[in-house]
Amino acid sequence: MTGAKRKKKSVLWSKMHMPHCEDFKQWCRRRLPILEWATHYNLKENLLPDTVSGIMLAVQQVTQGLAFAVLSSVHPVFGLYGSLFPAIIYAIFGMGRHVATGTFALTSLISANAVERLVPLNSQNLTTQSNTSVLGLSDFEMQRIGVAAAVSFLGGVIQVAMFVLQLGSATFLLTEPVISAMTTGAATHVVTSQVKYLLGMKMPYISGPLGFFYIYAYVFENIKSVRLEALLLSLLSIVVLVLVKELNEQFKRKIKVVLPIDLVLIIAASFTCYCTNMENTYGLEVVGHIPKGIPPPRAPPMNILSAVITEAFGVALVGYVASLALAQGSAKKFKYSVDDNQELLAHGLSNVIPSFFFCIPSAAAMGRTAVLYSTGAKTQVACLISCIFILIVIYAIGPLLYWLPMCVLASIIVVGLKGMLIQFRDLKKYWNVDKIDWGIWVSTYIFTICFAANVGLLFGVVCTIAIVIGRFPRAKTLSIKNMKEMEFKVKTEMDDETLQQVKIISINNPLVFLNVKKFHTDLMNIIQKENASNQPLDEISKCEQNTLLNSLSNGICNEETTQPCLNQKCSLILDCSGLTFYDYSGVSMLVEVSTDCKNKSVDVSLVHCTASLIKAMKYWGNLDSEKPIFFESVSAAISNIHLNKNLSKLSDHSEI
Repeated sequence: MTGAKRKKKSVLWSKMHMPHCEDFKQWCRRRLPILEWATHYNLKENLLPDTVSGIMLAVQQVTQGLAFAVLSSVHPVFGLYGSLFPAIIYAIFGMGRHVATGTFALTSLISANAVERLVPLNSQNLTTQSNTSVLGLSDFEMQRIGVAAAVSFLGGVIQVAMFVLQLGSATFLLTEPVISAMTTGAATHVVTSQVKYLLGMKMPYISGPLGFFYIYAYVFENIKSVRLEALLLSLLSIVVLVLVKELNEQFKRKIKVVLPIDLVLIIAASFTCYCTNMENTYGLEVVGHIPKGIPPPRAPPMNILSAVITEAFGVALVGYVASLALAQGSAKKFKYSVDDNQELLAHGLSNVIPSFFFCIPSAAAMGRTAVLYSTGAKTQVACLISCIFILIVIYAIGPLLYWLPMCVLASIIVVGLKGMLIQFRDLKKYWNVDKIDWGIWVSTYIFTICFAANVGLLFGVVCTIAIVIGRFPRAKTLSIKNMKEMEFKVKTEMDDETLQQVKIISINNPLVFLNVKKFHTDLMNIIQKENASNQPLDEISKCEQNTLLNSLSNGICNEETTQPCLNQKCSLILDCSGLTFYDYSGVSMLVEVSTDCKNKSVDVSLVHCTASLIKAMKYWGNLDSEKPIFFESVSAAISNIHLNKNLSKLSDHSEI
């Protein structure tokens, strides 16, 4: 009896503990994505493209690291560290296969505010004579990187706290117009901060509200102090960079490896400056001494965390928003998923851990993602391979960059922001799709350049929410009587065989950024259920249940009324008569639904669409060249489906 009890207890004990073990394994796979993709890595197919991408990415990381460190008001060598450690951490915890975390212009600009405020340039005279034992740098430089590391540490802590609170799900509030306007405005700020290097001027650090305008006012007041040599070298560098990068983009399919023009320009400019002694002859400012090696880790100064909390919040929000947009874009392009909350953890740790290694705040950058796209990167291995070459630069090549002119480095920064600056072209798109989103873009951009990126981001979110709240009370839904009449018309006019293959979904609420993600998820779930089903509907009553799906209430589909239709060819009709208003996100989601359904061999028709909706969808999705998807009524759409089916049958008979 005792043995039986013990056996029973052991069985119960194993049952209690087995799920915990499995849960722990699942938790590790979910929180350490490297365990998932590394075990399925295909060496033969992926190693070569990842290696090529890693080499090209290392070139981009080194040049941007030097440039953005200067932008962050710290010594350039710390930009090399900021290109190394965050990339390693993100490769372990991040889910974006084409996201390269490292130094970032917007976060560097934000951290520069704290650096210049707490360790101003005029305090250099007090500390420049004493050198620390860390890489032989002055106390002044170590104090500055201490402030930048503190901003990185606290910004990462804020991101990890947001992960713990599961605030990644709140990213639906960040609409595409707001993100586009904020990043464009911040890029304008970065270009403005580089004007003094492009012109070779000595200029005090200017920031704060309307600082953007004060900088240009100072430039025009002191226009006579512009160094002609620096201006000409800057213009030449910008022309060469833009021209070669455009040629690389145009002929990237014909050439196997694109020309790393950033690296070529750095080498050529450094060599020319060394041979002609431009630093002394023309007074050009150069990068200066870059020490070798990586210093031992040191905790950032905790006593100044309260003084940098404003910049830390800016780094946490702006860095995460910009990085998440790139991760979601790459996931959408290459058909994989990204967890918003996991990205918070990945970027938070990419800021916290590297802050102990003298790193400035980090985030993903559009230029590096574009490099991974163009070179055919497959996985995060490309980022890890780039880290190997960055180490080589840190330990061997770095001191050779002493003679690199600062105006050339500034030119690289400006050209690297091209992807953000050309987002001005989105204004035409927003005007044609939704003029309210156009107004949000313009106002968010103005707030960003007048104040700061985090202020512009907050204004854009608040403005978007306020407008949606103001528009929702005017929303109308279809009455039950109209629904029954539409159902009766469909059932009486069409035969059962055609009706079995048609699913009609009525959109009864506005389609805006608040509910587009849930709308897409529920709709795809319905279609997947249809494709997975192989049971035809023989009973007319089942067909009647399947005729109408009154679905959307804040994007939530009523799946209880759904029944599987024929697996041969399913057609989807979206009744938009209840779509009282929409925004840019809603239009782009309808176009995306149409494209996704087409890829799943599901024909989509939209009925009862307003003229403005049809115009917006055609402009956004270039739907003019495709077969017609807009119809005046449900019966007209089903007649078209029936006609296409008869035509396909005739073509099949003719082939026989």
